[in-house]
Amino acid sequence: MFALEIHTLRTDWLPLVDMSLEEVASLLLRTEETFSAYLARIDSVVLTPLLQSGSFENVDLFMLLNDHFHCLWALTEEGCRALKKTLETSESVSVRDFDLVWKVDLFLDWYTQYFSTFASCTVVQGFEHAARNKSEVWKSHKPALQQFLADFSLDASGAVALHMVLHKPFRDQIQQYNLILSKLKEAAGQCPESEAIVDAVGKFAKLRSFVNQVLDEACLTRGLWKSLGHKFTDVLCVPERRLLEDSQNLPIFPSMSRSDRVLLFSDILVVTQGSSFQSFDLKLVWVDAAETEAGKYALRVSAPEEEFFLLAKDPKAQAVWFWKLSQAIRQALKGKRDFPLWSTDGEESYPPSSRLFSFTFRAEGRLKNAVYDGEWCLGRPHGKGTLTWPDGRNYVGHFKGGLEHGFGICLVPRASEDRYDCYKSHWQAGKMSGYGICEYGDEVVYKGYFKDNMRHGFGILEKPSSTDRPFKYTGHWENDKRSGYGIWDDTEGAERYIGMWHEDQRHGPGIVITQSGACYQRTFHLDKMVGSGMLLMEDDSVYEGNFAPDLSFVGKGKLTFPNGFILEGTFSHKSSQGLQTQGILDTSGEQPDRQRTKLQLGQKEFPVEMRWEGLFSQFLEFVHSGGDGDMEEAFMGFHVQTSKELRKSQEYLFCQREKEEVPAKMNVLEDLFVHRELGTLQGYLEEAFQNSLNPLGKLLKMLTVAFQATYSAVGANKHLLTMAQEEVKHYAKKIWEFYQGLLRLALKQYSQSSENSGPNGPDAILPLILPSFYPDLFMLYLLYHEKEDDLYCQGVVDLSQETDVKLLEFLDVRKHFWPLKDLTLTKHQRRSLVKDHCFLSATDCLRNLITTVDPREKLDILQNTYNEIAKTISQLLGEEFNPSMDDLLPLLMYVVTRARIQRLGAELHLIRDLMDPTATGGMQDFLLTALESCYSLIQKEIQYHQNWQASQDS
Repeated sequence: MFALEIHTLRTDWLPLVDMSLEEVASLLLRTEETFSAYLARIDSVVLTPLLQSGSFENVDLFMLLNDHFHCLWALTEEGCRALKKTLETSESVSVRDFDLVWKVDLFLDWYTQYFSTFASCTVVQGFEHAARNKSEVWKSHKPALQQFLADFSLDASGAVALHMVLHKPFRDQIQQYNLILSKLKEAAGQCPESEAIVDAVGKFAKLRSFVNQVLDEACLTRGLWKSLGHKFTDVLCVPERRLLEDSQNLPIFPSMSRSDRVLLFSDILVVTQGSSFQSFDLKLVWVDAAETEAGKYALRVSAPEEEFFLLAKDPKAQAVWFWKLSQAIRQALKGKRDFPLWSTDGEESYPPSSRLFSFTFRAEGRLKNAVYDGEWCLGRPHGKGTLTWPDGRNYVGHFKGGLEHGFGICLVPRASEDRYDCYKSHWQAGKMSGYGICEYGDEVVYKGYFKDNMRHGFGILEKPSSTDRPFKYTGHWENDKRSGYGIWDDTEGAERYIGMWHEDQRHGPGIVITQSGACYQRTFHLDKMVGSGMLLMEDDSVYEGNFAPDLSFVGKGKLTFPNGFILEGTFSHKSSQGLQTQGILDTSGEQPDRQRTKLQLGQKEFPVEMRWEGLFSQFLEFVHSGGDGDMEEAFMGFHVQTSKELRKSQEYLFCQREKEEVPAKMNVLEDLFVHRELGTLQGYLEEAFQNSLNPLGKLLKMLTVAFQATYSAVGANKHLLTMAQEEVKHYAKKIWEFYQGLLRLALKQYSQSSENSGPNGPDAILPLILPSFYPDLFMLYLLYHEKEDDLYCQGVVDLSQETDVKLLEFLDVRKHFWPLKDLTLTKHQRRSLVKDHCFLSATDCLRNLITTVDPREKLDILQNTYNEIAKTISQLLGEEFNPSMDDLLPLLMYVVTRARIQRLGAELHLIRDLMDPTATGGMQDFLLTALESCYSLIQKEIQYHQNWQASQDS
């Protein structure tokens, strides 16, 4: 018999004695020539007639098997030719002449593919279907085929014989290669190629093991399909699928109701329930050991929309099932089986917990029919991903435990128009929570904080001026509605509301400021004015009583005129007749009441501690949370983009960015700890306040936005000065408290005890934050002191016209203090006509008062001005000079007059209101008082002159 002859030859060709390389090469050549001839016979007698016979079930698998067969045949023929040529033409043979060594990976690849396809034919009973082929071509070759197959099996079954002839010679050839490589290793001894030979020996040993395992799995799987009904096999039976474990062989019981069998395949896990079953893609399955009430030895199986337990009777069964499940999942994720099977080849022995794939949700709930594409963990979306609903909703961002968590962008289509609402926010447990930006389809934009998908906390809602009926709300929100303290700008109506809100309506005390300069304070109930109020008009008239929304007087009231006259009575207004009143006009007040014309609003109605309570609460919550990373991102909104290019912003979230494109997340607590000493604290705070990625900078930025929303543009009204001034001081206090909270976290992180931060924290903070509020705050000071400053400026203009001599005489400056004796005059100049030549250094110094916003620096400038005056007189007298108030005041009056500082009253009052309390009673306080006296005297001088002129005219 031909097959027996081959077997005998192979046995005889392997002598027990050592062989040379030439003898090993000759042995390999004879083996491959014999194997090649046998492959030719298989091709002509079996495969070619079978494939020519026409279509039969699973013919595609046999065609694929035929392709792999010819690849192996060609590889064998190529090796024969190369080796034969070497033996015929070369005097010696080297290890490099053995393709079996240098092309080992190619051999392994083709043999692996061949046996994998052969096993697929076995699984789907392909050989049985082929043996039952009734075509004429197949029938004409049947006698020769039966004779050939009889050499392999006495069984009359053609299917068995086909199975044998198409795999046994190949297994034998692999065994032959193993033996020849062993002889080659002995013949080569120690040489540079030894490592390659050892590698080839190991790989062919693995191939042999792989083939045995593949065939065993195929037979086991084939047996399962034959035992199951068509209801299972029609759906589950596919050629590539292999049975790895069966709960009937190794008992384990699912926790699902009415489940009776567990089948582990190479790609799916199946749980049968009577005549039905449930399957789980292994790529979407996670397994871990667990203990349950139902059993101690349990495995938790997690998959999208499903979680159940597999209960084992003993730890051994639990361990085996856990290991096999883990390995099957790992190989499914890898996309190929181990080589050999159940071998990790140095890879991680367990599947990764984080995975990437797409899944469509089917279960009832908010995710029904939604498609998730992204990262998963334990059967839940976890990491970065995209969630798309059939109605057009789309979320791109981070997930945690199956819910949106972290930064994400959500697009929600509008039902009535082809537009989207875009939510760019931090999410927590599936809901917007923390800082975010919403760009609505109607061009309205919200920037602020959320809680449970609703606007909650501090936020800004704005409709730009380029749209119809533009507006802007800056303030507090509760349950998605304006509630608490807030500012409403009606851009179209040119007015601003400052006050309390409840459920999107003005409710409680409020102040309304109009663009014309008039403002009023009223109580609102459900967006309507109730009770009496106070109306402050642009000409400084004050009305107290009831008035209509168009500011017309209605009912009883009192009108105080700028000249001090008071009209009290009943008012009415008719469009045809204008304003009418019945009452009493009191003309006894000759001078206007300054307290009435400069009345300050809002202090009692809106205590400073209550105004932005919701804004500060966000920062206190951040401190109380311990400043952890998740809370930090939600609070800071690091990743929230402001771009309206929605598609681009979604893509930007996942694109590969260079390191320099990603904003560096600051280690705030570390920086705080390093710079906590007073020597470096101020420098650190200055940098922190300029950086919006720092919590301190974020707080300052938000306070600046709130301050500008209240007091800039229309809000620049002198009746709000005290509100603004106390608000800035309160900001310094709250920022210092926030800094101390952060510092405590930093000290705790570095296991340090709390430190005494000093008694004047807010006073140290105020000068650092003042530049952010100064423009709007100083404008209020200018408006408040406008009349006094106008009077002062007129006095300075009049005094500035005088020569130095006349001005010094007028101001009663002692003559021995006049710095005129050292003046160098030309022949055309006279001392009495010299102007702007005295105390030049002091004058230049005082002019710097308007170059800084820091009250400390302004006081330093005043100190330097005093020093320059004293220095000039000391040089004049030839001795040290320390002027008393009586001496200093006229000298300072001269310097103030020559410095010609406009709006000096606003400057002086700002310094006095915001100066460091520790400077009170000191030298700088004394100098400030002197400068205030100069300012007052100049006003009195011009008032006296005006009154005298008026008496002369009369």
